Amino acid sequence: MKTVVVIPTYDERENVAPMAEAVLAALPEATLLFVDDNSPDGTGDAIDALAAKDARIACLHRKGKEGLGRAYVAGFAKALEMGADKVVQMDCDFSHDPKDLPRLVAEDADLVIGSRYVKGGGTPGWPFKRRLVSRAGGLFIRTVTGMPLRDPTGGFKCWKAETLRRIGFESAESAGYSFQLEMNHRTWRAGLSIREIPIVFTDRARGYSKITPGIAVESVRIALRLRRQSRGK
Repeated sequence: MKTVVVIPTYDERENVAPMAEAVLAALPEATLLFVDDNSPDGTGDAIDALAAKDARIACLHRKGKEGLGRAYVAGFAKALEMGADKVVQMDCDFSHDPKDLPRLVAEDADLVIGSRYVKGGGTPGWPFKRRLVSRAGGLFIRTVTGMPLRDPTGGFKCWKAETLRRIGFESAESAGYSFQLEMNHRTWRAGLSIREIPIVFTDRARGYSKITPGIAVESVRIALRLRRQSRGK
């Protein structure tokens, strides 16, 4: 069983070395594939230096920043080309704890989601307003699309390779963070198994967030489009 962990990067030079160490400590037999969008801070060069010392680390260099969704599409395609049986996706800022990786990979479901909002999950340190907005967004998405997921926008996931092939990930329309929502919806509509397991989500300690106000607008637009698809399920 080959596992490839896909991590998109943009200006994450400070995080890639400790992240690589933590991921490979949690999953020593895995391959770690960074997908770098030509980071101005030299993240790509830092990853290449790591890869030169450890054959389990690789970097897919892209010409520029096209959005998280496009980075994941490229990373998933490369992971399948590398012979992955399972593909994990996660952030590079330690908001997703690498220690949770064995639990995600061990679950037998077509898609496993690390969820902030099932029993045992959490978002320590978040102010009340942020928690309210996040939970309200999840409720909106569940209501509009019909998907029975507690954390429909979470980005810490483990895919079976066959799941990615069946849902046609290459044709995903969402270039940004709503890619998470669209991929979940495709999996649900295909009648594949989805399991949510608890994770504790913490804010990044280094670097800067790539979240913008436009992300919420995009998520609403995508959710409404997926609603139309759900009606034809």
